[in-house]
Amino acid sequence: MEFKDKQSIYLQIADYICEQIVLGQWPPGERILSVRDLAASLEVNPNTVMRAFEFLQTKGIIMNKRGIGYFTAENAPELILAFRRERFLETELPELLKTMYLLNISMEELQKRYNLFIAEEFPVKA
Repeated sequence: MEFKDKQSIYLQIADYICEQIVLGQWPPGERILSVRDLAASLEVNPNTVMRAFEFLQTKGIIMNKRGIGYFTAENAPELILAFRRERFLETELPELLKTMYLLNISMEELQKRYNLFIAEEFPVKA
């Protein structure tokens, strides 16, 4: 995993964990990697992973079963989508809209490119 400079590493790890849950790698109710195992695989300090776990636990996305490990919450995918959607609408979308305004990119041009992206990335299965 390559980390970006603009965001705290623990938040990037939390995003990675959320992505794995949404992709079905760690289905609801299943145990996720331990702090040490995830830290080793991502080549980061276990304290950083622990901070990501604590963050996700406060959001209700994962839960700790004492002595057993961390598990995904039953409604984790829905919580993740709601959390990420809200974060996008509050922080990333305003930045995108500002850039569009400064570069004089119209909504029509954005719509065309969005449709092309979706068609290429997520082709409809026949």
